Amino acid sequence: MNMVFLFFRRSVARGSRLSLLLAIFFVQGAQVHSETPTAEDYPAPIKSVIEQRCMVCHGCYDAPCQLKMDAWIGLQRGASKDKVYNGTRLLPANLTRLYEDALSIEEWREKDFYPVLDDSDPHQGVMYQMLKLKQENPSPSSGKLPDSFDFSLDRDQSCPKAEEFAEYREERPLQGMPYGFPGLDADRQALLTEWLEAGAPGTPLPPRPDDELRAIDAWETFLNAPDNKSRLMSRYIFEHLFIGDLYFEDLGADSAWYKLVRSRTAPGQPIDLIATRRPYDKPGTDSFYYRLQPRYISRLAKRHMPYALSEARMERWKALFLEPDYEVTSLPGYKGKHAANPFINFQQLPVEARYRFMLEEAHFTIMAYIKGPVCRGQVALNVIDDHFWVAFVRPNAADPEQRADFLAAEAQEMRLPQAKGSLAITALQWRGYAKSQQKFLKAQAKAIAKVVDQQSLQLDMDLIWDGGPEENDNAALTVFRHFDSATVVKGFVGQQPQTMWVIDYSLLERIHYLLVAGFDVYGAVGHQLESRLYMDFLRMEGEQAFLLFLPEGEREAVRNHWYRGATDDVKKYIISPKLQKFERPSAIEFQTDDPKSELMAMFKARIPAGRRDRYAVNQKALEALMQGQGRAFSFMPEVSFLRILSARGDDAVYSLIANRAHSNNAQLFAEEDRRLPEEDTLTVTEGFVGAYPNMFFQINESQLPKFSEALRSLASLEDYTALVDAFGVRRTAPWFWKLSDDLTAQYKSSHPLEAGLFDLNRYQNR
Repeated sequence: MNMVFLFFRRSVARGSRLSLLLAIFFVQGAQVHSETPTAEDYPAPIKSVIEQRCMVCHGCYDAPCQLKMDAWIGLQRGASKDKVYNGTRLLPANLTRLYEDALSIEEWREKDFYPVLDDSDPHQGVMYQMLKLKQENPSPSSGKLPDSFDFSLDRDQSCPKAEEFAEYREERPLQGMPYGFPGLDADRQALLTEWLEAGAPGTPLPPRPDDELRAIDAWETFLNAPDNKSRLMSRYIFEHLFIGDLYFEDLGADSAWYKLVRSRTAPGQPIDLIATRRPYDKPGTDSFYYRLQPRYISRLAKRHMPYALSEARMERWKALFLEPDYEVTSLPGYKGKHAANPFINFQQLPVEARYRFMLEEAHFTIMAYIKGPVCRGQVALNVIDDHFWVAFVRPNAADPEQRADFLAAEAQEMRLPQAKGSLAITALQWRGYAKSQQKFLKAQAKAIAKVVDQQSLQLDMDLIWDGGPEENDNAALTVFRHFDSATVVKGFVGQQPQTMWVIDYSLLERIHYLLVAGFDVYGAVGHQLESRLYMDFLRMEGEQAFLLFLPEGEREAVRNHWYRGATDDVKKYIISPKLQKFERPSAIEFQTDDPKSELMAMFKARIPAGRRDRYAVNQKALEALMQGQGRAFSFMPEVSFLRILSARGDDAVYSLIANRAHSNNAQLFAEEDRRLPEEDTLTVTEGFVGAYPNMFFQINESQLPKFSEALRSLASLEDYTALVDAFGVRRTAPWFWKLSDDLTAQYKSSHPLEAGLFDLNRYQNR
């Protein structure tokens, strides 16, 4: 609190009106919240600046120097010279998750984090000096930045400590903060400077309002009921929602955000967090509780995954897990080789309950894999196509996988990779996974064939979940890959893609446990590569389920097209005679000589959510860009935001998403060798798709035809440079921050629950 009054005295002495207002804010906050706070945040005027100018690069796990400023405590923690993303790491790295892996500044110092603030002399703090350096040496105000600026993701980072800053200043005079962008305007610079001089104090967060405390109590009571049914249900819920941003839907926009955690302390007591590497790791105590921990961090578009808690949600979970007549005789432990196997651990829970739990929020389920904590992952994401649709098998569609005994019996063949320290990923491992996967698929096909024959079921669109009577909008999804990040949205968005997945319960569960619950961003590179290797088979399983709806004579040709240039092992796997003999004829009557396109249209027609497209384009010039394919689109960045200024005042924003074509996705490396730029496409959507914009374009409405024609005519990098010269907003543009702020504000205004800060780490300098 002394820091607050120190800041007040200094500010008043300077006579700055802006500083005086800020100082008054601090004092008022201190008077209102005099009780000992459980956490602190940036003061509101400071937070606005930090979010808009600092967090946009210092937010996710790949924040430069691990300086994560998305929470006040992250700034206090400081920076580290160690990288979270290290492609040569043979052993797992130490965990450095905010609010989890250390609870005091002293503990962070023991983990080799060094301060970027200086309590004794604020002017010597790294953050203060970085901001000052930018003001003394501003960036150019036009054109590209010099080549001395390295914006590659794997660049050598310079993470100077205070005592090293003189050398940094001499060697990198243009590399003050914000790095590679225009500096702060005078008011923001003064605001941050005075705050840093005062010691960068935080402000206590307000206590939870009564209605929120009642909601917390109700949910923690529900999740900690002592009977075995409830305990097994709660473990299942925790292992699927641990990554989510939970909020109380019934409280509306006033609800805060929460994280579901395990605690050594019971509800009503301060949370004593159990921080484990994975949600299914043993908790280290016989008695623990599921608690709702407030989220004291800013929302980043890359990481924000909202999930609603409500009275209706609780009643739904009761109906799924607690009301059916079954018995949980014993609870699974956390030891042994089956600790990470959901088909064994949750065998006693009804399979339909498990499937519907994930299915009814399938966007969140898939988003946890697509967004998640992984802030970069080119090797992890080159397992999927740049653009594909996802649909789901209808629950209880005579599917033997709905039987827990079948899943448990086949659990060994569905085993997932365990954390390994080895870097070597061999052909022998690939064949081993292929053999196990084929055994499972063979057993699955035999069981399905038996059920189909007994019940005279047909392989047609009735097997596909259409969202049910309530027309659930999670029934149709679209995934976009952006090289080393990805986005999943509701609906069948854009032009028809090359591929599509159909997902059933066991596949959905394995995707979650492989790439969400079981994936460790701090893990050894061997673990990460093996996870990628195994995902090959899950992708092919989803693709295979889609192909089975095609005429039998068409399936192999489509498979061959998807896997052009693949190795013999892959071809033998995906076109295995062992599996083909269990394939059933499609009951769908096709009318055209392009059954794949016709089938995709049938999916869209069947699922209402597939046709409700909030991303639909209403500009003919932009819609035309989605017609056909061509090399021109290969020159576009992964994700661009296009702002069209209207004389009427109703400015519109569109996302331009470049879809890179490849001969196949069945290889870990040499992705560039598999590129087919002449088959690239461009998807245009209204609104925002993608957390990492690579370029902003801003044009007047009258310029739209010219812009679209120039884009379609791209034939070289020089042409793209000319496009940016005419319509783009470079890093050096004096109005860059104004446009960035406007786009963020528009996202928050149009979709307040899902919106978060865009990450500018991938913004181009071209």
